Formats: sequence, C-alpha cells, structure tokens
Amino acid sequence: MDRPELPLPQLHAFLVLAEELHFGHAAARLGVAQPPLSQQIRRLEEKVGHALFEREPGRVTLSPAGRALLPAARQALTGLADGLAAARAVGSGRSGRLRIGFAASLALTVLPGLLRDFRQRFPEAELDIHEMTTAPQLAALRDRAIDIGLLREPPDDDSELDFRTVLSEPFVAVLPAAHPLATQRALLLAQLADEPFVLLPRVVGPRLYDRITGLCEEAGFTPRISQHAVEWQTVCALVETGLGVSVAPASIRRIRLKGVAFRRIDPATARTRVAVAWRGNDRNPLVPRLLETIGQQRHGHPDHRRDAHGSRPAPL
Repeated sequence: MDRPELPLPQLHAFLVLAEELHFGHAAARLGVAQPPLSQQIRRLEEKVGHALFEREPGRVTLSPAGRALLPAARQALTGLADGLAAARAVGSGRSGRLRIGFAASLALTVLPGLLRDFRQRFPEAELDIHEMTTAPQLAALRDRAIDIGLLREPPDDDSELDFRTVLSEPFVAVLPAAHPLATQRALLLAQLADEPFVLLPRVVGPRLYDRITGLCEEAGFTPRISQHAVEWQTVCALVETGLGVSVAPASIRRIRLKGVAFRRIDPATARTRVAVAWRGNDRNPLVPRLLETIGQQRHGHPDHRRDAHGSRPAPL
C-alpha cells in the first residue's frame, strides 16, 4: 500500500492548530485567514483518511488519529529546519568538512596557530588533517583526496593548482653537538663541503631537495649524501648518531635533541618557501575561509600583489 504524501505546509498548519487548539488563534499565528487554514486541515485529513481534530462548538481537540500524527509531524518539521540550517551553514562556509594536507615540519611553525584561529572562527567545521610531504600533497590535491595543502617549495607553474606564499623561512645547518663547527654561531655552507649529508629523499619533496643541493652547489660543492630519511625528526636523530650533517628549515630547531646543534647559515638569503596550495575551481566553501584565516593570521589585511597564477602571495 502506497503511503500518502504529506505536504509540509499542511503539516505545519496541523502542528500549529494542535498547539493552539483554536482555529482563530492558529490562523493568526500563521498569518492567514481562518478559511484557508480550515482548507489545509481538511486536505490533510483527506490524505490521512481520518479526522485529525474533534470539532465541537467553542472547542477543538485532537482525535486519536491526530494524536498519533503529532510526534511524526513535529519530527518532520524539526528535521527539515535542522536540514535547512545545516545546508545554509555548509553553503556559507560556516560548517562542512575540510581535508588539509601539511608538511610535518609545519607542525612546528604555522600549523598550530592556523588551526586554532580557524576553529575559533568556524567551530562547526570538521577538519580532517593529513601529514604528507610535498609530492604526495600535490598528487592528493589533483586527485581531490584533500582540499588544501600546506607545503614547501611549490612548483613555479601548475595548470591545475593555485599557490600562495605563507612564509619564507631560513635554512640552518644541523650538526652533531660534538662537531668542531658547532662551536660557531653561524657558518658558510662551503664549510660543510667535506661532510657526509643526511637528507630527505628527493622523491618526497623534489623542489626542497633541489633547493638544498642547489645551495650547496652555489657554495662550490656537490653534497655527498650518505643517508636518507623521510621525516626531519629522523634526519636529526641520524645526525645525532654522527652519520652526517644536514641542512634543514629553521623550524627544525624546535625538535629538542641534546646531541644536535643547529647553526645559522650565512648568507641569510638561504631560505625555503612555505605555501598553501588548492584547486582554483574547488567549490568547497571552507577553502576560501581557510585562505582568509591564513591572510588574517599573517598580515591582518589582503596583499594586492599576485604570483604567476594570479593568486595573492603573502609579503615575506
């Protein structure tokens, strides 16, 4: 047996009349005349097949069928109101789900403050955080596995993705604490020419790898890489054991290892670029909300310069 369709306006009229138990009061509350209200109730009763109200002179009460319908009517209208509110919240970017990829080293710099500020602005939003190196982030963005990425050394040109610079961070030398160069406050990269290096493998961050090796080549040598490690914390641990030295973003200094020394590299132009990446055609309204939060966190106002993609980079 087919279930009769119950139009929501008729349910609303029924619910108001069930609460008021007076046609005149219910009509006034609904903002309609009494005859249209009576017509709505009659149409609903025809669909149900039974009277929903018992009508007596000067008195209206719910019938047994009306009492049976009342909880379902309330649930239907409440569910609709909740659904409309949720749809408006998602559509306006106040709630919904945002999948974020981030480079592990950024958990030591921009990520905690960014997530804290974003959650304060949009407490209804659901955040799905994924720790990923740069190359997997770019692939995940193109595959729509994540919505936004925070990564190092983004590509100069990408037809599918947009990038905005978040910060420019200096590199530091990572040395065993007992290394002779650890007695210096700062050093030149050329002083590491004869040292074995511990670095991230190129496959997980090709541009960062090339940036570090390129700086070494500018200093007059090709680094002799003795060990690879996927995470910077592992790189530091291997340096601590004496397997080599490294060059890393300055935020790595927050990894506290007693047997490791971090020293400034001169000149200070040896820096790495951190950027946010996203799909320019992404329709998730939370993406521009996170970009707004990044802009507010860094400067408090939008910058009017644009990068090669037409995106607005943060001033360094």
